[in-house]
Amino acid sequence: MPKDAAVEEFARLVRALKARDGRSYEALGRRLSVSASTLHRYCSGATVPEEFAVVDRLALLCGADEEERRALEAAWTRAADTRRPPTPEPGAEPAPAPGREPVQEPAPEPGQEPAPVPASAPEATSGPELDPVHARVPGLPPERRRRRWGWPGVVVGALAVVATVTLGAVLLPGKAPRQPAAPPAPLTWTVASDLWENGCGHTYLVRRTPPPPPEAADARSWAAAQGAVDGGKTLVRVSVQGKSAAAVVLQALHVRVVERGAPLPWTAYRMDDGCGGAVTPRRFEVDLDRPRPVARSLDGYDASGQEGRTLPAVSFPYAVSAAEPEELLVSAGAAGCDCRWYLELEWSSEGRRGTVRIGDEDGAPFRTSGAKGRPVYGYDSVGRAWITGENSGQGG
Repeated sequence: MPKDAAVEEFARLVRALKARDGRSYEALGRRLSVSASTLHRYCSGATVPEEFAVVDRLALLCGADEEERRALEAAWTRAADTRRPPTPEPGAEPAPAPGREPVQEPAPEPGQEPAPVPASAPEATSGPELDPVHARVPGLPPERRRRRWGWPGVVVGALAVVATVTLGAVLLPGKAPRQPAAPPAPLTWTVASDLWENGCGHTYLVRRTPPPPPEAADARSWAAAQGAVDGGKTLVRVSVQGKSAAAVVLQALHVRVVERGAPLPWTAYRMDDGCGGAVTPRRFEVDLDRPRPVARSLDGYDASGQEGRTLPAVSFPYAVSAAEPEELLVSAGAAGCDCRWYLELEWSSEGRRGTVRIGDEDGAPFRTSGAKGRPVYGYDSVGRAWITGENSGQGG
């Protein structure tokens, strides 16, 4: 395969993974510990990563299966080989390939020095160039760093591999070196986590006096600029849709609290003085103070008509497809904790099953802190100032 074609094929596979996931370069780069510009260079073919490990993490993050990861590794190998520099002249320092960082050879481990070579033996560097033995150990990320190994070093390395594999077989009988990757999800979702009750009511905990409250549509940027945290309640709307006409059955919705601390000792700021709505939407309600929070499905109510009507609660399981999306509204409350948490949605489709983890728009966990007992302020639009008010218990 021509050099340019090999690099473009690798870049095409990386772009397909990024498009499947749907997140921005910045959001994916944070999860991979690389910059957004570096990830963009991988997708454009301007740079081939030095090691496959970072691309393998991207594949796992985007839900690639084992076959897709093997194809990606093969494409990376071909692309990486085209970017290697020509063999340098004797005594010359090799220059790094364009777009790749120079590799520093690690110092040998104590006790791992190869045995001296007798004067009558051929020079160690006269043998064929070999991949490091550890690159072929099952379960380790394949590194493509080339290194000249003397034959005594090869023998010592091979014995170390045999000992490692044998010890693993004794201590961990029947355990595979690598677990199969989770199947790619046949659904997509979008998240809105800076929602206000009925579009107007919300409480934030803020360390310092903030500027006037924003419009509800600008809540996300306002809260981020102030370092504000949801006080007492977080509303999350998840829009779920299948990727094709095939039905995807949503089996259950779980809540996973990943960090729990004492409620923040900050001041509470209300975005309004109370507002009502003609429609109480059906929703899932979560009590984050419980040791194992559960998403409970509740009825809604539409009072806009003469007699009003009940909006039946969402009950699992039910199906979505490309033509039939669904919205899940989650209302999570906390009084006694500063909780960081995710949603996990179980699905099944065409003989496959899986779970997707849902965080905020950047993939981070949602955050909700209890607000009871905190000083509470509301905004006086006439006097254009925050004024103190009685803590009615909102936010907890």
